[in-house]
Amino acid sequence: MNEIKNHAKKWLYWFFLGVAIIVVYKALDNFSDVMGVAKTFLDIITPFLVGIFISYLLYIPCKKIEEMYAKSKLKFLRKKAKTLGILTVYLIVLLLLIILINFILPVIFESVTDLINNIQNYYEIAINNYNSLPDDNILKSDVVNDTIQSIQNLDIKQYLKLDKILEYVISAIDAVTGIFDVFVAVIVSVYILAERTQMIAFLKRLAEAMFKERTYKNLDKYFNNSNEIFFKFIASQFLDAIIVGILVTIAMSIMGIKYAPLLGFLIGLFNMIPYIGAIIAVAIAAIITLITGGLSQAIWMLIVVIVLQQIDANIINPKIIGQSLKISPLLVIFAITVGGAYFGILGMFLAVPAVAVIRIVMEDYVDYKLAIKNVTKISEEKE
Repeated sequence: MNEIKNHAKKWLYWFFLGVAIIVVYKALDNFSDVMGVAKTFLDIITPFLVGIFISYLLYIPCKKIEEMYAKSKLKFLRKKAKTLGILTVYLIVLLLLIILINFILPVIFESVTDLINNIQNYYEIAINNYNSLPDDNILKSDVVNDTIQSIQNLDIKQYLKLDKILEYVISAIDAVTGIFDVFVAVIVSVYILAERTQMIAFLKRLAEAMFKERTYKNLDKYFNNSNEIFFKFIASQFLDAIIVGILVTIAMSIMGIKYAPLLGFLIGLFNMIPYIGAIIAVAIAAIITLITGGLSQAIWMLIVVIVLQQIDANIINPKIIGQSLKISPLLVIFAITVGGAYFGILGMFLAVPAVAVIRIVMEDYVDYKLAIKNVTKISEEKE
C-alpha cells in the first residue's frame, strides 16, 4: 500500500512539474500577451492599491482620534467613536486639500508661470555676466564653456512653455487618476479603516495557521517593526517637509528673494529625501536666486537656508521622529542611490525605511547564528 502511495506521489510530482514547465514556456513564448494581461490587471487593481495606501497613511491619525472620542463623557460619542474618528480624519484631509488648492497652489503656479515667461531673459543675463568675467577667472574653463555651449544649443523654451507643462500635468493626471478611480480608492480606504480590527485579526489567525509558531512570531515581530518604521518615517518626513518649506518661504520672503514660495516648496519637498534631497534643492534654489537676484543675494540665501536646515536636522527633525532609525549616513546615501537608480523618486524616498528593516533582520540573523555557535561551543567544552 505504501509503495502505491509513493508511486502516486512521484507521478503527481512529475505531472505538476511538467505542467509548470509548459506554463512557463507558453508564458515566455507569448511574453507580450502575458505582459498585456498583467498590465490590464494592474490597471484594474490600482484604485484598490491606492485605497490601501491612503488607509495606511490615515491609520494612526484615525486611531488617535477614535481613542479621543472613546474617552468622551458623552455616550453617543463613545458608541460611535470609530465612525466619528474616520469622518473627522477625512474632514481634516478635505480641509487641507481645500487650503492647498485655493491658497498654496495658486501662489506656486504664479511663480512657475513668471519664471517660465522670463527664463530667456534670465538666461541672457547669466550669459552676459559670464562673458564679462576676466579671461583668467576659474569659471572660464573649457568644461564650463562646453557646458554653456551645450545649453545654448538646446531650445529650452520648447520644454518650458506653459501650455506644454499643462499638457504634461493633464496627461499625467489622466493616466494615473480618474474620477472613478479616485472615488473607488477613497471608498476602499474608508472600508479598510472601518474594518481594520477584523482584517488584522484575520490575517494574524491566517499566518498563525499557515506557519510554525517560531516563524509566526518572527513574522509578527518583523511586520510590527516594519510598519512602525515605515509609518514613522513617512509621516515624520512629510510633517518635517511642511515645516521646513514654511520656514524657508518666510525667510526668503523677508529677504526679498524672488519666487520665494516656489523655492520654499521645492526645498521642503526635496527635504523628504534624506541628505541628497536637501543638497539638490538648495543647489537649484541657489542657481535661480543667483540668476534673479545676483551673487550677494544667492550667498545670503545659502547661509540662511543652511542655518535653517541645521536647526531642522538637530532640533526639529529629532523631535518629530523621536528615536532615530539608527542608520549610518554612508548606508543612507548608498540606499538612496540604489533606490533612485531602480525605482526613481519613490525608490529614493522609500530606500531608507527599507534599509532600516533589512538592518533589523540582519542583526537578528547574526544574533541567532552567534547564539547557536555559543551553545555549540559550551556543549563541546562540557564534553
